[in-house]
Amino acid sequence: MAISTEAVGKSWSAQEYQVGREKIREYSQVIGFDQPIHFDAQAARDAGFRDVVAPPMFCVVYSAGAMGPVLFDPEVGMNFAAMVHGGQEFVWGEPVCSGDVITTTPSCLEIYEKDGRGFYVFETVSVNQNGEEVVRGTWTNIVRGV
Repeated sequence: MAISTEAVGKSWSAQEYQVGREKIREYSQVIGFDQPIHFDAQAARDAGFRDVVAPPMFCVVYSAGAMGPVLFDPEVGMNFAAMVHGGQEFVWGEPVCSGDVITTTPSCLEIYEKDGRGFYVFETVSVNQNGEEVVRGTWTNIVRGV
């Protein structure tokens, strides 16, 4: 069965996420970050941040929600029963702090077949309330047996 490339170049609706201190604290605790800038607003301000600062990989929290509609879009046509995570790459910009409102827009970069597997490559671009890019993510999913 051939894979469809119909979704290549398509963008989906942006998703908004308001970053909260408690979410940053919880995430930081779970991943073992113990720097005061992730827990204490004054320590974060003293270090030059606007408020409690999110660890870089917190980007998965606010950008992953935008990927849901992408993965379930019939134009993408992904077989979830045969899907495996291929990888993620991120390029960070402006730090994300408590109180920021992050808007993430997903798009399909490419879909191709190689060695009997389908490769689905997506990009998310996340900006804060000031329009500053905070992270650009590349998400690759691999579907076996296409």
